[in-house]
Formats: sequence, C-alpha cells, structure tokens
Amino acid sequence: MGEARRKVLVTGGARGIGKAICERFAAEGWDIWAPTRQELDLASHASVEAFLAAHGDLGVHCLVNNAGENTILPFEELPYEDWARMQHVNLNAAFMLSQRAVGFMASQGGGRIVNVSSCYGVVGRAGRAAYTTSKAGLNGLTVAMAVELGPRNILVNAVCPGFVETDLTRQNNNPEQIQVLAGMTALKRLAQPEEIAELVHFLGSSKNSFITGQAILIDGGFTCQ
Repeated sequence: MGEARRKVLVTGGARGIGKAICERFAAEGWDIWAPTRQELDLASHASVEAFLAAHGDLGVHCLVNNAGENTILPFEELPYEDWARMQHVNLNAAFMLSQRAVGFMASQGGGRIVNVSSCYGVVGRAGRAAYTTSKAGLNGLTVAMAVELGPRNILVNAVCPGFVETDLTRQNNNPEQIQVLAGMTALKRLAQPEEIAELVHFLGSSKNSFITGQAILIDGGFTCQ
C-alpha cells in the first residue's frame, strides 16, 4: 500500500494527539480528513448517522478513531448521562465509523484502522469508571475486528497512551501535578503528542504489514511498575 494520494480520516484532529497525528500523516503526503465537531459530533448518534449518510463508504485507506472524552467522577456520583455519552464518543462512534469504512478498504486491497485507546483501558484508576469501560471496550473491539477483517488485509490495532503533554493536560493539572504524573512513569516525563503520532502513523501505513489485533501501550513505563 503506497502512501501517495492515500486518505486518512482522523477524529478529534483539531488539537493534542489528534493534531499531531494529522501532521505526521500529512508529512508523508497523505490527504487528511479531520471533521470538525460541527460536521461530526461523536456524542450524537444522529450526527454520526447523518455524517455517514452524507459520505457513503467514507473512501479512506486509514481510519484513526482518536476522539475521546474523560469526565472524572467517583463511581457512585457518575450520572448515567455522562456514562452514556462517554460510551458513545469513545466506543460506539468508533464502531459505526469502522463498520462503514471497511468496504472501501477491502475494495482497495486492504486498509488500516487505528483506535486511540488509553492505558486506562488496561489498568484502572479512581474516578474513571466510564472512561476505563469505554477504552477496555475499544480494545475488545480492536481484537474482534482484527480477526474478522484480517482475511481482507485490513489491519486493526489500538494505541494506548499514558500521560501526554497536551494543552488539555496543562489545563487540568498545575505544574506540580504534572511533575507527579511524570514521576509515575519509568522515564520520569510525559510523552509528547508527536511520539504517540509516530506509532499511530506506523500502524496506519504500509510500513505495518503484520501487526494486527494489538493494544500497544505507549506510556513511558507507567503500567510496568
């Protein structure tokens, strides 16, 4: 699968990891499709359905399900509405987009789907019941799709970042708290968005020819301790 005139759809591509993913693919000559929230509101089932109705089989060689939400609340105080919203944004929308994308990919001889999950899809942390459930589900969906779609040369993987230095991280944590997060990793620092994007690009490009069905932790050694 050569990269010239290849098209990638990246959800949540306006900032942070998503923006870095778009830039990494663009640097290799890919056509980038990063819908705005006005074009595709992943929290709304009707919006996702309307987007799919407007764009048919999507016509992308790689799909990166990157967008996600993480409302942090104690389990007993978590409103069902917040629970349901995170399941739709983080899991259901990825299912809907992936299901539509595979027909075109198969017609082109193959394709790649990369789901941006989280280290909290593998381990738990207080206040993240909805987020952890959605990301664990995304990892399960990755495995299931990989098994079914492999015969059509569609490779499906999940990338599970740990703590990443983004505007949102800086918004939600003061410098002291960021240092605490860094100290929880083996490398004693946060990841840069570009480091996550490098792995996503590899898995989503023709450079990846034999990795599928994996949930790859990229967390600086956070979960190995």
